[in-house]
Amino acid sequence: MTEEKIYGADLVVDSLINHDVKYVFGIPGAKIDRVFDTLEDKGPELIVARHEQNAVFMAQGVGRITGQPGVVITTSGPGVSNMATGLVTATDEGDPVLAIGGQVKRADLLKRAHQSMNNMAMMAPITKYAAEVQEPNTISETLANAYRYAKLGKPGASFISIPQDVTDSQVSVKAIKPLTDPKMGSASVDDINYLAQAIRNAALPVLLLGNGASTSRVTGALRRLLEAVKLPVVETFQGAGIVSRELEEETFFGRVGLFRNQPGDMLLKRSDLVIAIGYDPIEYEARNWNAEISARIVVIDTDTAEIDTYFQPERELIGNIEETIDLLLPAISGYRLPEGSVDYLKNLKKELAGDLKFDTNSQAGLLHPLDVIEVLQDQVTDDMTVTVDVGSHYIWMARYFKSYEARHLLFSNGMQTLGVALPWAISAALLRPNTKIVSISGDGGFLFSAQELETAVRLKLPIVHIIWNDGKYDMVKFQEEKKYGRASGVDFGPVDFVKYAESFGAKGYRVDSKDSFQATLRQALAEANQGPVLIDIPIDYKDNTALAETILPEEFY
Repeated sequence: MTEEKIYGADLVVDSLINHDVKYVFGIPGAKIDRVFDTLEDKGPELIVARHEQNAVFMAQGVGRITGQPGVVITTSGPGVSNMATGLVTATDEGDPVLAIGGQVKRADLLKRAHQSMNNMAMMAPITKYAAEVQEPNTISETLANAYRYAKLGKPGASFISIPQDVTDSQVSVKAIKPLTDPKMGSASVDDINYLAQAIRNAALPVLLLGNGASTSRVTGALRRLLEAVKLPVVETFQGAGIVSRELEEETFFGRVGLFRNQPGDMLLKRSDLVIAIGYDPIEYEARNWNAEISARIVVIDTDTAEIDTYFQPERELIGNIEETIDLLLPAISGYRLPEGSVDYLKNLKKELAGDLKFDTNSQAGLLHPLDVIEVLQDQVTDDMTVTVDVGSHYIWMARYFKSYEARHLLFSNGMQTLGVALPWAISAALLRPNTKIVSISGDGGFLFSAQELETAVRLKLPIVHIIWNDGKYDMVKFQEEKKYGRASGVDFGPVDFVKYAESFGAKGYRVDSKDSFQATLRQALAEANQGPVLIDIPIDYKDNTALAETILPEEFY
């Protein structure tokens, strides 16, 4: 009996099987095609994308939602270089991704051969781990290490470059089965007692919850803590949804990121103890909420903090965040905020409720952002995932749209990368198949990844994509107007998005009033059971100038 031949490509796919990878996103090419050929017979479901950058965004979406690395595979040359933006976005925003790129044969690595490129030199600065496989029998061990690096500590992207003749070579070893992840214990008892005493001595302790606090386990621990001890909470954009609907009234005081002089910033400035949990400065730099360098800060995280002038924690509780919080709870049981702080928070809550109210009357045919958000809030249920692209709509959504489940309202708030919303929606639809997904972009950002509408149609995914359409790169426009008194380089021509959607086999609608949007969204959510639906909204950004008064003075786009 002839022994079955095993190739390098088999090691790649078998390793993915062993790591329980459900989906692989990517685009094939000659230097990696044996891997794609192998995926036809076994392994994860292959999702063929329309652009490599979008394939990485889809993998990033998997990483953000599940905490396990999403996997993307592309061919050599531009196939690899097109991944760069997605990988730097994943690394900087803390989302685990495993990227595999094809490479020319080993004999051609130092030649000016077709698609020959130093993959490692490109990817090393923007990933947590980058390696090129030179020996076929080491493919699986390299992949196993890359997978672990992507998700341990602060998550991010790993990249493996594999020459064509490596995947085409026969191998003599089997794929490695993943090891059990090392179990990190809680922070030390001394550190937990220190924080407990600091809370008991504080007049206004505040929890600043970041992306690292939004995993399901940490969110559960935080909710247990807040049910017992009503501490005020400020979320970053990527921490959206940690505070439940039931806890909102007593504990939630807004999200921070991009803004100043809003209730969350006021609370952080007033607090005599900021407890930063899973907080990453890239979400909202400390110089923005601690400009006076006066905050007393304690950190709870899995890794040590990045120190700067404005972020100097007096204590760091490093370890398993969930276990640390669970041990902190009995140590502060019975703590109550002083009466003066309770009165302050009540007044702040009133300010939050009346935060920057605008006259939503718009000229005929246009919708005000707050009207759009009101309709969305009414029809989007807590179990739905909402993905938000970058642009003026992102500022309005981050400030006013409420979410009550962690990692169900997704923003790019580190790189602020255009085009993420639709690819993330595709990932969410695959991972959460029994819910509808709402994806939101501007008319500028949509066309960065709009070709993936065909991917969503092909997979019959229940996505409603909403475009806030004003014919400009508006987030740049009002920033330029604020700085220079005029806008430059922000205009582009019109696109008939309804026909565009229909050309891909999706349904497309255009609305012209709050009432028509309300009826159309309800219809679209029902029709999305058969596949994607697009809604084009002519948006009225007349109040962006007023909103810009609350934007940080730094360049933020």
